[in-house]
Amino acid sequence: MTEAKTKFRCAIYTRKSTDEGLEQNFNSLDAQRAACEAYIQSQAGEGWECLPQVYDDGGWSGGNMERPALKQLLGEISKGQVDIVVVYKVDRLTRSLTDFARIVETFDNNNASFVSVTQAFNTTNSMGRLTLNVLLSFAQFEREVTGERIRDKIAASMARGIWMGGSIPKGYDLGDRKLNVNPVEAEQVRYIFKRYLELNSLISLAKDLAQNNIRSKRWTARSGKERGGYLYDPSGLSYLLRNRIYLGQITHKDKSYPGEHDAIIEADLFQQVQERLAANHHKFVNRQTRSAACPLHNKIFDAQGKPMRPNFGYGRGKKIYRYYVSDTLLPLGRLKAGSTTPLGDRLSAERTERFLQDRLVSLLPLGIATSEIFDAIKRVMFSSNKLTVTLEVAALIDTNACEDTLLAKAQQIDLAAKIHDDDLVLSLDARPVRRGKSVRSTDSFLDAPEQKRVLAELVRTSHRKLTELNASPLHPEMHEHMSTPVNEWTRERIAIGLLAPDIQKALLTGTAPLGLDPEKLLSRDIPLDWEGQRKFLGMKHAA
Repeated sequence: MTEAKTKFRCAIYTRKSTDEGLEQNFNSLDAQRAACEAYIQSQAGEGWECLPQVYDDGGWSGGNMERPALKQLLGEISKGQVDIVVVYKVDRLTRSLTDFARIVETFDNNNASFVSVTQAFNTTNSMGRLTLNVLLSFAQFEREVTGERIRDKIAASMARGIWMGGSIPKGYDLGDRKLNVNPVEAEQVRYIFKRYLELNSLISLAKDLAQNNIRSKRWTARSGKERGGYLYDPSGLSYLLRNRIYLGQITHKDKSYPGEHDAIIEADLFQQVQERLAANHHKFVNRQTRSAACPLHNKIFDAQGKPMRPNFGYGRGKKIYRYYVSDTLLPLGRLKAGSTTPLGDRLSAERTERFLQDRLVSLLPLGIATSEIFDAIKRVMFSSNKLTVTLEVAALIDTNACEDTLLAKAQQIDLAAKIHDDDLVLSLDARPVRRGKSVRSTDSFLDAPEQKRVLAELVRTSHRKLTELNASPLHPEMHEHMSTPVNEWTRERIAIGLLAPDIQKALLTGTAPLGLDPEKLLSRDIPLDWEGQRKFLGMKHAA
């Protein structure tokens, strides 16, 4: 026969829905705890002992279980560290029937119970549980009715045009429950509306406002904390331009009512802006649809861990070229970076996808379409000349295969491939080609034919620029009119036209060593002497 318990560890749980008054020396939580401690003391003869741990949720609603102290208490009950939970009233524990059922289930599973100091309940019998359920039904009913009453009051007040709080919109100051026009800010709001019609772009508008140091409304909350004063981003500008408060209206649940405040924007100007926003939103949705067609969307990241977004360019005949571009190199990212030079990468989407598909297709089970490899890819990280790919193991094996077989296949691609937490991780070597002005801006991964074309084009570009500068070694008579290159891009390329003749010939004819990195040709480390150049580029002197 098991021996009856002689000691009961009691935990006191207290809660208050708002944080008002909690700064006082003796607040509501202290009063609840004092009453619970006195009750536990009265049961000392039954072996009740009060645990020193404090479980206080000040400023947390009882309508849900997302409360730190409650989570900690339930966790310790699950570990068998608490026998009885003592509360001042049942609604301090919860005001939801559903949550109450979950809490009682946790108590039952761990042989724990709870006591309400001001309400006599015994949760060990059916009658006590019925009484608790009835009481909690009324507590939940009271909470829902209170919420409905508050919502109805807010709706009625806003229908009368009364400002009911929230962030103060730019262009206004807060008076006695009324918005008063701020003349300086109101002029800035008018500028924003008119400037958007001129620029026809939220990103361009954000840049213009940043250059003119026009920021969001700065105001002080009741807590004394400063709010706002930030540079505008496109989403913030979109909200501002759609805000009907500037027409002198109050909006509530898609309905607008005449407000007590004065309008800042004329109705005609406001309507023109709404039509322009609607037209541009249609274009944005089209771009989003194109982005969804990029299989690495939301999966590919650069060396800094920043996402690489789908981006599009247009060639002759309206041909669309797809790219994955670091967030920091896109207009919004550049806007956030301010005056600093952003780091980032730019990859040809088509070539990157083809590269991954060709290299990883052997990992797929037989009979599966090669395009399915992108469904298995969870994450791709591009860094320097390497792609680190994380794939879902479950998507790569069928019922007749095992992880060891998959790993063996992967190690034929990358000897360091490994399986970790149901994911296959491997690295692929890739050769970057410098493009544009970014610190490391990569355009593609080159196969042999593409590499030959890029190398030959670099030589042709170099001689074309040397001729434009009257510096071509083929036309020494023009050297007296020689001019200096105007930018770094030109300086990098003209050096290629001054390499040893046999090196240039190999580059033009496609006989250069396979794997010669085009990036190397643009390096400042290339020696001046021809023999040193051959050694640097891994080429032999032609006989």
